[in-house]
Amino acid sequence: MHKRFNELQKNYGQEYNFFVYLKEQEFFLNCSPISIPYSDYLELKEQVIANVEAGRDVYEKIYSKWMPVEIGGRYYITNIVPYHDSYMISLVSADHLIRPLRELNLGENGFVSLVDDRGQVLTSPISNNGERLGEERQSSFFPNLFKGGTTVNGEFTNASFHVKLVIQFGTFEKIMIAQLLILLLAVIITCSLGFILLYFRNKVLRPIKSFSYNLAFWTEEGESLAFEGSKIIELERANKQFMNLVDQIKKFKIDLYERELEKQRIQLDYMKLQINPHFFLNCLTNIYSMAQMQLYREIEQMALSTSRYFRYIFQNDGDFVKLRDEIEHVRIYLDIQKHRYPDALAYRIEERDLLGDARIPPLVLQTFVENAVKYAVSRVSQVQIELAVRLRQEAGEERLVIRIADTGPGFPPEILECLQNGSPLDQSAGNHIGIMNTLQRLASLYSGQAAVSFSNREDGGACVILSLPASAGTNRSVAV
Repeated sequence: MHKRFNELQKNYGQEYNFFVYLKEQEFFLNCSPISIPYSDYLELKEQVIANVEAGRDVYEKIYSKWMPVEIGGRYYITNIVPYHDSYMISLVSADHLIRPLRELNLGENGFVSLVDDRGQVLTSPISNNGERLGEERQSSFFPNLFKGGTTVNGEFTNASFHVKLVIQFGTFEKIMIAQLLILLLAVIITCSLGFILLYFRNKVLRPIKSFSYNLAFWTEEGESLAFEGSKIIELERANKQFMNLVDQIKKFKIDLYERELEKQRIQLDYMKLQINPHFFLNCLTNIYSMAQMQLYREIEQMALSTSRYFRYIFQNDGDFVKLRDEIEHVRIYLDIQKHRYPDALAYRIEERDLLGDARIPPLVLQTFVENAVKYAVSRVSQVQIELAVRLRQEAGEERLVIRIADTGPGFPPEILECLQNGSPLDQSAGNHIGIMNTLQRLASLYSGQAAVSFSNREDGGACVILSLPASAGTNRSVAV
């Protein structure tokens, strides 16, 4: 339990405190390093023991629910979970809990706070500009905020308090004004186009139509005009050809516009892959843990690998990179993951020196290797990840064949069926973005000449095989 609480504190931060209380043994102890003063610790201990000795009404009100408590003149959020005669307690400062919300731009006079069910403010009164408000100014200043700004209340599940945001001339108001201006501009443009079309119809189309009607059906003697020997037939044919040309141009513009939108969407997804704050935070957490254990050599290696990893991501802005650089980036990524899972991950990379100068799109191998680490690595057994690069002749053309395999559980049947059939994966929950983005990038950069196959190995694990033209990227933009 002590080890588990330490892992929780490493993941969530030093500000989260964990305690355990054994009623029969009258034993109360912190299960991880505490960040509160010792006097607050003693007062917390007295409150927990008093709540345990209280009646059933108190029990049903506070246990297994997040409740605010006042300790040493400050408010904390605590959760007491009973198990027979044992009680596990989690404690975090109310100010720390809403620290990310205070980083939002709520305007110069905007603020955010936690409020209990009685309307009592649980956090320090600090405005968005960082100024601490005193009691006198708070009583006269806050009502003005509610009149001039916007108030947003958010409830928490299984808690007896809620969060209140007061937005005063901040980002949200600016977004609203921008949306109104855009809407007004769209209305003006629509009205202008309507007037232009009406003018064009009355001044151009209607006279031409009347003139064409008179020429097509009547001669000077009032007889129908012969189309075969008339120049009007040629004019009509030219008009039809012109209209067909206009229709083709419209279709071409629509297709080009849709392609441009798709390209921008793919580039946006690619930028999302480039910035991975969750992975970066995990690296910092591992370095912090190594520092606590005084593993200085491991800290140096981890910090160097992390810096090289992100330097490669942010410096590569071209369509193609050298294969040896991409493989080196994958090796750095796997080394970082080995620091996280020292006994659960092993890898092997097979490459030939002659293939190092070949060009491939950046972060393609990274995407599939990262997917293997995410879904295959566990703490139950060690997982082996293999990366092999070969050169193969297919239909008189040299192609790079890259195989990425692991010994994990493999692709789920429904996911594997979609990948083999070329069906899009569900990305509504934020999953599978990397794989779908990579497949679209390969199709765009290689003009449909790239092939990717997915399968599950007979002895367990997933396998991805990429077949790419070896000569691609020589005449394209290459990242340095």
